[in-house]
Amino acid sequence: MRRDQSLPKIWLISDERNDAMLEGALKRMPRGSGFIYRHYHLDDPGRFDRFQSLRRVAEARGQTIILSDSGLTAREWGAHGTYGPPRANWPRRRELIHLATVHDMRELRLANSLGSDAALISPVFPTRSHSDGHVLGAVRFLHLARHALMPVIALGGMDRHRASFLGWDRWAAIDGLSG
Repeated sequence: MRRDQSLPKIWLISDERNDAMLEGALKRMPRGSGFIYRHYHLDDPGRFDRFQSLRRVAEARGQTIILSDSGLTAREWGAHGTYGPPRANWPRRRELIHLATVHDMRELRLANSLGSDAALISPVFPTRSHSDGHVLGAVRFLHLARHALMPVIALGGMDRHRASFLGWDRWAAIDGLSG
Protein backbone atom coordinates (compact mmCIF):
# COMPACT_ATOMS: atom_id res chain seq x y z
CA MET A 1 0.00 0.00 0.00
CA ARG A 2 2.61 2.55 -1.06
CA ARG A 3 2.36 5.88 -2.90
CA ASP A 4 -0.62 4.88 -4.98
CA GLN A 5 -4.37 5.08 -5.06
CA SER A 6 -4.85 2.09 -2.72
CA LEU A 7 -4.66 4.26 0.40
CA PRO A 8 -8.06 4.88 1.96
CA LYS A 9 -9.98 7.97 0.88
CA ILE A 10 -11.63 8.71 4.26
CA TRP A 11 -9.75 8.79 7.59
CA LEU A 12 -11.09 9.07 11.14
CA ILE A 13 -8.62 10.58 13.62
CA SER A 14 -8.87 9.85 17.34
CA ASP A 15 -8.69 12.56 19.94
CA GLU A 16 -9.64 12.97 23.58
CA ARG A 17 -12.80 14.81 22.59
CA ASN A 18 -14.17 12.02 20.34
CA ASP A 19 -13.04 9.07 22.47
CA ALA A 20 -16.50 8.15 23.76
CA MET A 21 -17.86 8.01 20.18
CA LEU A 22 -15.05 6.08 18.47
CA GLU A 23 -16.51 2.58 18.40
CA GLY A 24 -19.71 3.85 16.80
CA ALA A 25 -17.83 6.13 14.41
CA LEU A 26 -15.55 3.27 13.29
CA LYS A 27 -18.57 1.06 12.66
CA ARG A 28 -20.19 3.79 10.53
CA MET A 29 -17.04 4.39 8.48
CA PRO A 30 -16.96 2.80 5.03
CA ARG A 31 -15.29 -0.60 4.80
CA GLY A 32 -11.65 -0.10 3.87
CA SER A 33 -11.41 3.42 5.27
CA GLY A 34 -8.58 4.57 7.55
CA PHE A 35 -8.18 5.15 11.28
CA ILE A 36 -5.42 7.26 12.84
CA TYR A 37 -4.99 6.65 16.56
CA ARG A 38 -3.47 9.48 18.59
CA HIS A 39 -4.90 9.53 22.14
CA TYR A 40 -2.04 11.60 23.57
CA HIS A 41 -4.08 12.24 26.72
CA LEU A 42 -3.70 8.68 28.05
CA ASP A 43 -0.78 7.20 29.98
CA ASP A 44 1.13 4.43 28.17
CA PRO A 45 -0.77 1.41 29.58
CA GLY A 46 -4.14 3.12 29.06
CA ARG A 47 -3.18 4.23 25.57
CA PHE A 48 -2.15 0.67 24.64
CA ASP A 49 -5.34 -0.88 26.05
CA ARG A 50 -7.58 1.65 24.28
CA PHE A 51 -5.70 1.10 21.00
CA GLN A 52 -6.19 -2.66 21.21
CA SER A 53 -9.93 -2.37 21.78
CA LEU A 54 -10.33 0.09 18.88
CA ARG A 55 -8.02 -1.95 16.65
CA ARG A 56 -10.39 -4.92 16.93
CA VAL A 57 -13.33 -2.77 15.79
CA ALA A 58 -11.32 -1.27 12.91
CA GLU A 59 -9.97 -4.64 11.78
CA ALA A 60 -13.51 -6.06 11.64
CA ARG A 61 -14.30 -3.27 9.13
CA GLY A 62 -11.16 -3.86 7.05
CA GLN A 63 -9.79 -0.44 7.99
CA THR A 64 -6.17 0.67 7.69
CA ILE A 65 -4.90 1.41 11.21
CA ILE A 66 -2.22 4.05 11.73
CA LEU A 67 -0.56 4.84 15.08
CA SER A 68 0.87 8.20 16.05
CA ASP A 69 4.06 6.77 17.54
CA SER A 70 7.33 5.16 16.52
CA GLY A 71 7.63 2.51 13.86
CA LEU A 72 8.76 0.02 16.48
CA THR A 73 5.67 0.68 18.59
CA ALA A 74 3.42 0.51 15.53
CA ARG A 75 4.78 -2.95 14.70
CA GLU A 76 4.50 -4.14 18.31
CA TRP A 77 0.92 -2.91 18.65
CA GLY A 78 -0.24 -4.28 15.29
CA ALA A 79 -0.72 -1.03 13.36
CA HIS A 80 -0.24 -0.75 9.60
CA GLY A 81 1.81 2.42 9.86
CA THR A 82 2.76 5.65 11.57
CA TYR A 83 1.57 9.27 11.61
CA GLY A 84 3.63 12.34 12.39
CA PRO A 85 6.05 14.95 11.08
CA PRO A 86 7.96 13.97 7.93
CA ARG A 87 11.15 13.23 9.86
CA ALA A 88 9.39 11.13 12.50
CA ASN A 89 10.56 7.52 12.56
CA TRP A 90 13.49 8.20 10.24
CA PRO A 91 15.00 5.97 9.04
CA ARG A 92 11.60 4.47 8.48
CA ARG A 93 10.47 0.88 8.38
CA ARG A 94 9.57 0.13 4.77
CA GLU A 95 6.90 -2.41 5.75
CA LEU A 96 4.91 0.37 7.44
CA ILE A 97 2.90 3.17 5.87
CA HIS A 98 4.08 6.64 6.89
CA LEU A 99 1.52 9.47 6.87
CA ALA A 100 3.34 12.79 7.17
CA THR A 101 1.74 15.82 8.80
CA VAL A 102 2.34 18.88 6.60
CA HIS A 103 1.52 22.52 7.32
CA ASP A 104 3.70 24.41 4.82
CA MET A 105 5.92 24.03 1.75
CA ARG A 106 9.05 23.30 3.80
CA GLU A 107 7.38 20.29 5.47
CA LEU A 108 5.96 19.14 2.13
CA ARG A 109 9.40 19.24 0.49
CA LEU A 110 10.76 17.18 3.38
CA ALA A 111 7.91 14.65 3.10
CA ASN A 112 8.58 14.43 -0.65
CA SER A 113 12.31 13.90 -0.19
CA LEU A 114 11.89 11.29 2.55
CA GLY A 115 9.36 9.26 0.58
CA SER A 116 6.32 9.55 2.84
CA ASP A 117 3.39 7.47 1.62
CA ALA A 118 0.87 10.29 2.00
CA ALA A 119 0.72 13.84 3.33
CA LEU A 120 -2.00 15.13 5.64
CA ILE A 121 -2.04 18.82 4.71
CA SER A 122 -3.63 20.99 7.38
CA PRO A 123 -5.41 22.93 8.65
CA VAL A 124 -7.50 23.53 5.56
CA PHE A 125 -10.46 25.12 7.37
CA PRO A 126 -11.06 26.40 10.92
CA THR A 127 -10.98 23.65 13.51
CA ARG A 128 -10.96 23.23 17.27
CA SER A 129 -7.56 21.52 17.02
CA HIS A 130 -5.98 24.73 15.70
CA SER A 131 -7.61 27.34 17.91
CA ASP A 132 -5.07 30.01 16.88
CA GLY A 133 -7.22 30.70 13.83
CA HIS A 134 -4.43 30.09 11.29
CA VAL A 135 -5.79 28.07 8.38
CA LEU A 136 -4.55 27.41 4.86
CA GLY A 137 -7.85 27.90 3.10
CA ALA A 138 -8.76 26.21 -0.18
CA VAL A 139 -6.31 28.10 -2.41
CA ARG A 140 -3.19 27.46 -0.31
CA PHE A 141 -4.22 23.84 0.34
CA LEU A 142 -4.60 23.18 -3.40
CA HIS A 143 -1.27 24.92 -4.10
CA LEU A 144 0.53 22.65 -1.62
CA ALA A 145 -1.31 19.57 -2.87
CA ARG A 146 -0.13 20.24 -6.45
CA HIS A 147 3.48 20.00 -5.24
CA ALA A 148 3.06 16.69 -3.40
CA LEU A 149 4.74 13.61 -4.84
CA MET A 150 2.37 11.35 -2.91
CA PRO A 151 -1.37 11.16 -2.19
CA VAL A 152 -2.67 14.11 -0.18
CA ILE A 153 -5.22 13.86 2.62
CA ALA A 154 -7.03 17.12 3.48
CA LEU A 155 -7.30 17.74 7.23
CA GLY A 156 -8.68 20.51 9.38
CA GLY A 157 -12.35 21.33 9.65
CA MET A 158 -13.14 18.67 7.05
CA ASP A 159 -16.45 16.93 6.51
CA ARG A 160 -18.22 15.56 3.42
CA HIS A 161 -19.55 18.97 2.43
CA ARG A 162 -16.14 20.67 2.63
CA ALA A 163 -14.45 17.80 0.79
CA SER A 164 -17.00 18.25 -2.00
CA PHE A 165 -16.45 22.04 -1.99
CA LEU A 166 -12.69 21.46 -2.38
CA GLY A 167 -13.22 18.82 -5.03
CA TRP A 168 -11.01 16.56 -2.90
CA ASP A 169 -11.99 12.95 -2.28
CA ARG A 170 -9.21 12.02 0.18
CA TRP A 171 -9.77 13.63 3.60
CA ALA A 172 -9.57 13.10 7.35
CA ALA A 173 -11.54 14.42 10.30
CA ILE A 174 -11.99 14.26 14.04
CA ASP A 175 -15.31 16.01 14.61
CA GLY A 176 -16.51 15.72 11.00
CA LEU A 177 -16.73 11.92 11.27
CA SER A 178 -17.39 11.40 14.98
CA GLY A 179 -20.97 12.61 15.39
